[in-house]
Amino acid sequence: MAHLARKNLGLLALRLGTGSVFFAHGTQKLFGWFGGGGLEKTAKTMEDLGFRPGRQSALAAGSCEAGGGLLLALGMATPVAGAATTGAMSGAVAVHRKAGFFVTAGGYEYPAYLGFVAACLSLAGPGRWSLDHLTGNRLNRPCLLLLSFAASAASAYVVVDRRERVLAAKTEPSEAED
Repeated sequence: MAHLARKNLGLLALRLGTGSVFFAHGTQKLFGWFGGGGLEKTAKTMEDLGFRPGRQSALAAGSCEAGGGLLLALGMATPVAGAATTGAMSGAVAVHRKAGFFVTAGGYEYPAYLGFVAACLSLAGPGRWSLDHLTGNRLNRPCLLLLSFAASAASAYVVVDRRERVLAAKTEPSEAED
């Protein structure tokens, strides 16, 4: 019994910590909380990074991070929360990819790790001390896990691919220059 309590305490601590980080990042984007730029500044930044349209991209990223983070912390709809936050981190990884792995050089280490932890929480489940457990795991089913991650992966692929094409078009010489 003590082992089970430790496991559930560990999942609770991991959910609260990771969910809080995602929530804070998302609310920076959406509302300017915690020193963030808010939706308008984030939209401009997203546009500058090649995510088009910028406002919808900022709204999607902020919503996935804030909403997914809150759901992770609460242990509610854990597969959906993990998939949403993991998908958001795919875009962040794409932005930092050219700088290499380590965050000290501007790399993708941090967003990759956050996405990895969110995915692992989805796979492990929220534990007993969660809203999912209190509701009989109605929103924590294997089929929901598969559907959520399939939708997240497909969405992330489309968003990142669109960004790559926008960036490639910026570097191609225009016909007027020929």
